Amino acid sequence: MDIATTPTNPEGNPEIADAAPTPHDPPVIRREDYTPYPWLIPATKLVFDLGVNSTKVTATLSVERNPDAGASAELRLNGDSLKADAVLLDGETATCWEMDEADLVITLPGEAHEVTIETTIDPSANTTLMGLYASNGMLCTQCEAEGFRRITFFPDRPDVLSTYTVRMEGPKDQFPVLLCNGNNTASGEGEDGMHWAEWHDPWPKPSYLFALVAGDLAANSDTFTTMNGREVELNVWVRAEDLPRTDHAVESLKKSMKWDEETFGREYDLDLYNIVAVSDFNMGAMENKGLNVFNTKYVLADIDTATDGDFDAVEGVIAHEYFHNWSGNRITCRDWFQLSLKEGFTVLRDQLFSQDMQGEAVKRIEDVRILRAAQFPEDAGPLAHPIRPDSYREISNFYTATVYNKGAEVIRMMRTMAGTEKFRLGTDLYFDRHDGEAATCEDFVTAIEDGAGLELAQFRRWYRQAGTPRVEVSQELKDGGLALTLKQTVPDTPGQDAKGAMPIPLRVAVHCRETGAIGEEQLIVLTLDEETFILPLSGPVPVLSINRGFTAPVVIERDLERDDLVFLAASDDDPFARYEAMQELAVNHLVAAASGDLDEAGRAAGKTAICDAVRAVVTDSELDDAMRGELMTLPSETYLFEAMASGMRKADPGAIHNEREQLKTAIGVTLKRELESLYARVVDIAFDDPAGRGARKVKSIIAGIFAASDPERAAIMAARQFDEAGNMTDRQGALMVLCGLQTPARDEKLKAFFDRYQGNDLVIDKWFTLQAFSLHPDVIDQVNELASHPDFTMKNPNRVRSLYMAFAGNPQGFHAIDGAGYRMIADLILALDPINPQTAARFVPALGRWRRIESVRAGLMKAQLERISEAEGLSRDTFEQVTRSLGG
Repeated sequence: MDIATTPTNPEGNPEIADAAPTPHDPPVIRREDYTPYPWLIPATKLVFDLGVNSTKVTATLSVERNPDAGASAELRLNGDSLKADAVLLDGETATCWEMDEADLVITLPGEAHEVTIETTIDPSANTTLMGLYASNGMLCTQCEAEGFRRITFFPDRPDVLSTYTVRMEGPKDQFPVLLCNGNNTASGEGEDGMHWAEWHDPWPKPSYLFALVAGDLAANSDTFTTMNGREVELNVWVRAEDLPRTDHAVESLKKSMKWDEETFGREYDLDLYNIVAVSDFNMGAMENKGLNVFNTKYVLADIDTATDGDFDAVEGVIAHEYFHNWSGNRITCRDWFQLSLKEGFTVLRDQLFSQDMQGEAVKRIEDVRILRAAQFPEDAGPLAHPIRPDSYREISNFYTATVYNKGAEVIRMMRTMAGTEKFRLGTDLYFDRHDGEAATCEDFVTAIEDGAGLELAQFRRWYRQAGTPRVEVSQELKDGGLALTLKQTVPDTPGQDAKGAMPIPLRVAVHCRETGAIGEEQLIVLTLDEETFILPLSGPVPVLSINRGFTAPVVIERDLERDDLVFLAASDDDPFARYEAMQELAVNHLVAAASGDLDEAGRAAGKTAICDAVRAVVTDSELDDAMRGELMTLPSETYLFEAMASGMRKADPGAIHNEREQLKTAIGVTLKRELESLYARVVDIAFDDPAGRGARKVKSIIAGIFAASDPERAAIMAARQFDEAGNMTDRQGALMVLCGLQTPARDEKLKAFFDRYQGNDLVIDKWFTLQAFSLHPDVIDQVNELASHPDFTMKNPNRVRSLYMAFAGNPQGFHAIDGAGYRMIADLILALDPINPQTAARFVPALGRWRRIESVRAGLMKAQLERISEAEGLSRDTFEQVTRSLGG
């Protein structure tokens, strides 16, 4: 469906006029239409008679009229694929109810009542993995955003807060462990092999934070003593055979609890904290109060099966979900338009934690790389939306990089402008002011404003305007200083074509290329469409270092001399700015080359400059190898795609890939001796040496460079590294290189890897991903073959993502000139949508970038979107993504 838009109002918010809904086109939900729910639900009692094929749920709701809402006799309880077996009002069979499509509606005459509803559900048939479902014989739940309505009829919205008391009963041999939110208050044995447990969560919460798990599990247990002396029992629950791989998760949880006390003053508030690892899960993890349900990917880790990146991810995601206890649970969202209130803030908190655990410089570069790979394309495409959207049809489609990652960057800017100490005053005020409430993004900004003493009226535009601001830089020597003129533009996005200037904080310094002097850093804030700042000089040949530490999520547009970039790449004192100069040097060359803007002399000069800069990095004895690895990493093809597609130009993925491979070849040939010397040094660094992590990164990067310049040598290096590897990082890095080569060692090592780890689902996911993401010329045929592999299944989201999401991110295969890659992803979406629409919908954005690509591929991509849109019975998740991609 096309969406016609009228001009934005002065505040920059779109007013959207919608065509008539189609049968599978749900109505638009608008932020401006929010009204409080007319009834309070102070207490909820749930009784579960558990079974994999049949679970009976009895829900008893205490309801009272909401004095802050308009009077209404209607109690509307949301449902999804449910049928009421019985409805009771104050203990008597009710007659004053009816079904309104999926919802159960009861007419209540008085001020307060007790409503009881009985439902029966089949967890084994729930392939959507939302609500209560079965996973390998275990029962578990996922209720965010709107999954609770698949368990029982309820006002399934985040501003309805209730205390929950839960009784669970089931066969003990099948479900020996019974877990729920809060504290375990009682348990016992029943008849005929049954047993039961009762749980109570004293903290009011919305239904999306409800969780239940029943299964055959074992716990890695520990304790943590909070800053005020509360002893908390910690449990990480997994299958018994996975227990040896949970120590890192337990330690990560303890570090998170301590860090949150020290950094944000937040103390845990229950006697028990449970984490459960589930193999079938749509998301990474879920912060349900006191009972976090995790994808196994973010719990299980040991040296043999997990890479350095996997260890970091486990630590970061466990921290993220724990931090939600305050930024998400104790204070939740008033409505789903406020999703970034909890997610953006919590992403920032987990990023700051990971910086303290892993090192600030490399972590910051990693976070920016993710932002540019996922969020910048989103902001530049048909799915662009503000971090606080104005409307949606399916809320699961707004769990996006914009809401999460850009939301974190926006709050980080407030922290930058306020300073660490004043920002803490603002967050303390936020927690104190809104504890126990369902709050809004505006509540958060106001608390920072009041607590930190900032004036943020204009800053609120970051919440309501979509698009990545672009800052054009020009400079001249003037009045004994550097006159820096900055001009900002915020590109048009769907529904928003007239936008106001954004406050953009930028850390800057002026260095001197002639003397090597490093200028003093200062913070400037661009608030106008165009503004000039006078900066002090540090010498006669000034070189500007701008957006140091990536203080603002913007695109910097400047015409910097190549020699200045080489100087910054070699000498800048800010690690991110040094990395950025290396990236800019490579991007400028690769985009110009791929666009046909360079003659042979220009190509040669560009490659020479980049090789010189890489040589300086490779031979810099003061660099640690972790940072060296970042500086040696070329811009991704996705990032180059976006850079090439700016303005009126369209991206050519084939040209980008070819030019990037040619640059890798040039680096490998020109720096062969230096790279061999570096490899010989890092290969001997022991795994447990503090320098080992960086050494492992550098080894794989060098092998990848040689894969382009000397494939035979790379095959020998990678095969040896694979055979000698004592850890997954080295093993996976070697296999990644081999997967892209046409060498007998490729099949040999792939078989060895599979045979070694057969039965370990997470590692076999890696086996699928390495092949689907490889540079092998036959990758499309290989993916088709892997889809028929006995270990591939469409019912496990991890397995689907491991193969097809990896392929959708493979520029060479996905953008094959004949469109075979596009057809493959479209076929997947159509096959997966009836099984798991939430996962299927997340593949659509890869096809939605057709407007930014050259015409041949654009037509092929659009044709596949149209084919999907014409399918019968398409889910609302996928339908919304496809129609926005076609018509946005």
